[in-house]
Amino acid sequence: MNVARTPTELGPGPRAVALGTFDGVHLGHRRVVDTLLDAGPEPTVVTFDPHPRTALGNRVDLLTPLERRLELLAELGVAATLVVEFTLDVAGLEPQEFAEQYLRPIRAETVVAGEDFRFGRARQGDLALLERLGFATRPVPLLADVSSTRIRELVREGYVQDAARLLGRPVEVEGIVVTGDARGGTLGFPTANLDVRPELLVPKNGIYAGAAGENRAAVSIGTNPHYGGSERRVEAFLLDFTGDLYGQRLIVELWERLRDEQSFESEEALIEQIELDVERTRAATRP
Repeated sequence: MNVARTPTELGPGPRAVALGTFDGVHLGHRRVVDTLLDAGPEPTVVTFDPHPRTALGNRVDLLTPLERRLELLAELGVAATLVVEFTLDVAGLEPQEFAEQYLRPIRAETVVAGEDFRFGRARQGDLALLERLGFATRPVPLLADVSSTRIRELVREGYVQDAARLLGRPVEVEGIVVTGDARGGTLGFPTANLDVRPELLVPKNGIYAGAAGENRAAVSIGTNPHYGGSERRVEAFLLDFTGDLYGQRLIVELWERLRDEQSFESEEALIEQIELDVERTRAATRP
């Protein structure tokens, strides 16, 4: 997929363009992309980074970092993406100014977006305005109860299976593998310790069954209370894996929340519980 940061980098059109932030690339977003693919030539997404609400001073826990968002859009068949750096200057553009700076130069002929999409200063712009400016538009009906906000609520509470039904794929957590305390190795369950970017949403503390690549993974999210930990960590034990992951980007799917994290009366009891977690991970089903 061609990824551009300015309109001039995209090359010649004409284009069908989908507008949106697309955090999570959930089922509602997929409906928009499906409409985009049917709308005309060179299916292109115009998206924003950072998240517009973040740029305006609000906290947003992202479901997907930009890199993952672009990968998911490419998997759906998007040919090109224009990533607009969302600054206060961009937020202050009148809707007509936004269209002239970002849509007209890339030769957008048809614009696709959710029917409630708003843009420009004070969210004054909509698809009806774009029609008045000469663009063909295709509003996409919303899916009931499917939104990035609702998915964040479910993930935050650990309801990863419910969230997966709205995403159309498993919940993910990702980061760079860094060194940890190496306790897992001494227990017989070496873990990959993820350095997760602070703006990404991490599910409720607990033990999860999931996968990383082709390997199933038993995943611990929390402070490791058995050892009196205080730092929140994401650690994945990849079943049947041998190798070195340090320094690599790792995307971990979370299929099912198995239990709360807890302390144990002995290390032997902890190992017995981990063995049970591993058995349940082997039996888990990808949502």
